[in-house]
Amino acid sequence: MQNIPRLYIDEILNTGKTITADKDIVHYLRRVMRTAACLVFNGGDEYAAELSTDNKNIIVGEKTSHIDPSNNLTLYFAPIKKIDELVNMATQMGVGTFVPVITKRTVANHINWTRVKKIMIEASEQSNRNSIPKLMEPIKFDELDLNNMIVADERFAHNKPDTKSKISGTRLLIGPEGGFAPEEFEKMDKSNVCSVALGKTILRAETAAIVAIAKVLNQ
Repeated sequence: MQNIPRLYIDEILNTGKTITADKDIVHYLRRVMRTAACLVFNGGDEYAAELSTDNKNIIVGEKTSHIDPSNNLTLYFAPIKKIDELVNMATQMGVGTFVPVITKRTVANHINWTRVKKIMIEASEQSNRNSIPKLMEPIKFDELDLNNMIVADERFAHNKPDTKSKISGTRLLIGPEGGFAPEEFEKMDKSNVCSVALGKTILRAETAAIVAIAKVLNQ
């Protein structure tokens, strides 16, 4: 079913269901993709579907055999200026849940979370997911449960000894543009966290997130 448009539908899906098609979907299918056939997904399932001849409804057909490639990784991240890039790429990599964390050095304080959600949907459609990530409410760093948290630690680029501890867990924390504050590192050092090295160079926050996600998923 390659090259068939994929659409996230914010409803419970089942075979035979009729869904009202909004004008953006009609335009996309008829004018952009030049087709009535599509795939619709939500909740981990994907269905074949078709736009009705009068362009008013999407008719849901049979469930496909496509397995959802999403994973159960939770990304705790400080909101950054290039949050669109971070969320887009992390969604493509299958991240299941996003949790914004307000750190001492967080500078991106006015995020359009509605836009972020839209980016997650578009990235999910593009990357062959059958579900979209969950986006949780922002929390403060001091409210974090750091027990068994995996932390992308930029101090390794400043010759911090690498303990080579095995990465284990599904909760990953990424810092802001300016890195974590000393008191935040102190709190993490006193907690049961798994610090991971991302190399000897200092990475931009959005790059660090993707490298760390890949490292965790490949363990």
